Amino acid sequence: MTIPIPPLEHSPLPPPSSSTPDPISSSYDTMSSPPDVLASAPLRGPLEPNAFELELEDESPESTTRAQELLAQSREERLRRRNQYKDLPSEQRDVDDEAREGMTIGTRTRRTKSSTATEHSGHGLGHHHRSGSGASGLSEARRLVKERIKSPLISGIKLEDLRDQLEIGIEKKFAPLNIPPHRRLQTAAVAMWALFLPLSVIVLLLCMSFPPFWIFLIPYFIFIQFDTAPDNGGRAQEWARRGFLWRYFAQYYPCSIVKEADLPPDRPYLFGYHPHGIIGMGAFATFATEGTHFSELFPGIKPHLLTLESNFKIPFYRELIMIHGVGSVAKKSCANVLAQGPGSAITIVIGGAAESLSAHPGTADLTLKKRFGFVKMAIKAGADLVPVFSFGENDIYEQMANAKGSWVYKIQRKVQKVFGFTLPLFYGHNYGLMPFRHPIVSVIGTPIHTIRDPHPSDEVIQEVQQQYIDELMRIWDKYKDLYAKGRTRELTLVE
Repeated sequence: MTIPIPPLEHSPLPPPSSSTPDPISSSYDTMSSPPDVLASAPLRGPLEPNAFELELEDESPESTTRAQELLAQSREERLRRRNQYKDLPSEQRDVDDEAREGMTIGTRTRRTKSSTATEHSGHGLGHHHRSGSGASGLSEARRLVKERIKSPLISGIKLEDLRDQLEIGIEKKFAPLNIPPHRRLQTAAVAMWALFLPLSVIVLLLCMSFPPFWIFLIPYFIFIQFDTAPDNGGRAQEWARRGFLWRYFAQYYPCSIVKEADLPPDRPYLFGYHPHGIIGMGAFATFATEGTHFSELFPGIKPHLLTLESNFKIPFYRELIMIHGVGSVAKKSCANVLAQGPGSAITIVIGGAAESLSAHPGTADLTLKKRFGFVKMAIKAGADLVPVFSFGENDIYEQMANAKGSWVYKIQRKVQKVFGFTLPLFYGHNYGLMPFRHPIVSVIGTPIHTIRDPHPSDEVIQEVQQQYIDELMRIWDKYKDLYAKGRTRELTLVE
């Protein structure tokens, strides 16, 4: 491939000596590309988009005019010529590629502005003499064009394709600078919630490593052992639930509520949340914060999200979740909260840790068939049962394959039996803890009225459970085509 350089009549040079052949020129002499396509196609170095913007101050008027005409070729014309080159037979393109592979950095040395040495480029390029800044600029441009940049990032890319991509004309900016402030706050809110547990453990370890802090830690540990707040719905604070950060937390996915029926605040309620998902982000946003405006949709209802009792053994972390009204899911805790009077409500993620192992995108595998405890608790307290199905809860994280019977699944179930919780092997955005931005829509169904009975029979419990399942299936059938378009299978009761 040759590059046309405007001749300078006032500085002719003698032909180059045969004793010092130019390796680059000789490599180009072996090419058999059509002259009308290759000889007039100006090229640019892949990492120097302005390589041909030469300094022409020292040129004669004739050569300057000719150079400006060459530089004024439209981008469309250059792309057309290169597309013609791409249509050449593969044999000719292979010759061109082999010629380029022979070009290495260092074949041309840079010339200083004061140098007046001659430079030759072999057959088809002509011989020119440059002096001052013009010679230096031209020499640099020609060197960048003829060198093959040895970079592992572009070694597998065709040079012509790379040049075309670099000349698209799109302004390239650093991505974070273009992110709106509200999206930054959304990401920050979710990151803070996802990292608060590990950060609490780190802070605890740091405090334990400094003996002066022991005077505060020892009384705190004793307080944790005797604190009864987890068994009474935590220490709910309205300012914490309405914190501005949770509004951005809910908008990250975003989370929203679909209301099926009014809930009069003259009785207690037990919300059954499905599915568990990996962490239950939708449950926290809906029932532990006002990010989804729960109190506006259901005035007079005081919800308490319940979780594993082991979470309240973690210093610092327990304080954060309790000020949002989160309590223990133990039987004693459920009974205490429901006994607080009309309008009190608890939310239980029915599937629990076992269901989290089935949380794969596009699925809705629920652990519900053998779950009778929450039904019995509602009947004993005279609380209405309210099914809640959260579309999108399983789609915010990816989980590694853990089919039943696999060694991964067996280990996860053993961990669950020993510690009461399990460890799903999951990942989110960029294989980290940040969940994917996928809408989470929590449909709060019609309440199932129960008659208070301190000692309900098994038949009554099974009958109420069947009503609960029927209402849950109704919600799925009604909204699946709207909020679960990407499902891979229908809702399934696996256990």
